[in-house]
Amino acid sequence: MRIHATAALLALTLALPAGAGTLAGVTLPDKADVGGQTLVLNGLGLRSKLFIKVYVGGLYLPQKEKSPAAILSGDTPRRMVMHFLYSVNKDQMCDAWKEGLEQNTPKAPADVKKEFQTLCSWMEPIPKGHELVLTYVPGTGTTVEVNGKSKGTLPGKATADAILNTWIGPDPGPGADFKKAVLGGS
Repeated sequence: MRIHATAALLALTLALPAGAGTLAGVTLPDKADVGGQTLVLNGLGLRSKLFIKVYVGGLYLPQKEKSPAAILSGDTPRRMVMHFLYSVNKDQMCDAWKEGLEQNTPKAPADVKKEFQTLCSWMEPIPKGHELVLTYVPGTGTTVEVNGKSKGTLPGKATADAILNTWIGPDPGPGADFKKAVLGGS
């Protein structure tokens, strides 16, 4: 019996990517390629609401960084992967984007507000087990993928910063613990 348990544990360990991050049963790779540059998994956070595990978010950066100001001051590639543990609908996603922008970029310029409206228009129901991936590349903008489908690219660093601020800003929608976790804290 003990041999079988050891063999099962070894098989599970070998099945996970080397250095991958795991949280709430979700495993994300330790690296991501963005425009030919390798990004590292900075941290994983769990978004819960009313005792429901909604998603695991993984923030990828060129190098590990704990300071929101340092992350936002640089014009470097970055990616946020949201792996859903609970199905959400379009309205829930749009409400979260609107709230996140208002709470963390209250003086957003008109063009950023317009891009958030576009982001909302690209949302669709996201079933349990699916992902929302937002990838910023300097000079290109933020590419949005919902359920494995590319929806388009939002131009500008200001929009990319406002999106990232919804997670690492002063009043992140997913909460302070989520923010701390994606910033590499425990």
